[in-house]
Amino acid sequence: MSDTSSAGSARESSVNMATRVFVEHRELLFTIIYNMLGSVADTEDVLQETWLSWASRDEAPGAERIDNPRAYMVRIAVHKALARQAAISRRRETYVGPWLPEPLVTHPADSLAHGAVEAAETVERTESVSMALLVVLETLSPLERAVFVLHEVFGYAHTETADILGRSPAAVRQLAHRAREHVHARRPRHRADPHLRQQVTEQFVAAVSGGDLRMLMRLMAPDVTLWADGGGKATAAGPRPVHGRDKVARLLANGATRAPGGLDIRYRRVNGDPSALLFSGDSLFAVLVLDLIPDGQQVCGIYFLTNPEKLEGLT
Repeated sequence: MSDTSSAGSARESSVNMATRVFVEHRELLFTIIYNMLGSVADTEDVLQETWLSWASRDEAPGAERIDNPRAYMVRIAVHKALARQAAISRRRETYVGPWLPEPLVTHPADSLAHGAVEAAETVERTESVSMALLVVLETLSPLERAVFVLHEVFGYAHTETADILGRSPAAVRQLAHRAREHVHARRPRHRADPHLRQQVTEQFVAAVSGGDLRMLMRLMAPDVTLWADGGGKATAAGPRPVHGRDKVARLLANGATRAPGGLDIRYRRVNGDPSALLFSGDSLFAVLVLDLIPDGQQVCGIYFLTNPEKLEGLT
């Protein structure tokens, strides 16, 4: 075999190895980035940038061996996600109406029958935080959000997070404290049982579709809030979230009369929560996610997405 052929084979082997290592950690990287950005499209872009950085570093002549590829790629992904935040913030300034994260359909790992690889990917992706928590995370600074996601969601120690972000452990602890206090002031630490959430979601959908105002009033907490994200491209509730049981109930009752007829309702897990996908024919019309009060059966948050751009990946 010629020297040229040997060099070519070595490069091909290196590329194949780099690809295998990246694929092994792809779902973890996806979930970290998604929880930082709340956008599937931006997450995929950052993943691609992470892959290019990893592959070029791994193939660089004379490059030192990376002992912990997972830690190395997480560091790249987090920094690129932080850099992407500025562009996302500029887009939000011109966004029409309330902004909600892109929904991510997940499935319980035990419902998969496609082998160990798919099951492992599902376990990683179901680590995505709930729609309600993602909304709260939007109010954090980019660094606070990164620290919260790494520490609270994925269990990274403050020293590990400090190494990833290039900050001192003391600074990371302070960021973590601020983020945790902010989140816990707006989100309960304990959440309703998934089976109860499924039951309430089905009852809620039945009440809305049947125009049962009395049932709606019973299901909703007095201080319930409705976020309706149409992005200016589809039906939504208005330019701002709607607060209060009476206002939300009237809005839902009126909105049911304007929805397409003959909706097909399919129940899925969205960001790990039991949720309803509403189809008009073969087209996905909306996604409905509910948040319940702690240890109770009343709805305190309603997240209704009709923006077709955010629903494309679910069809």
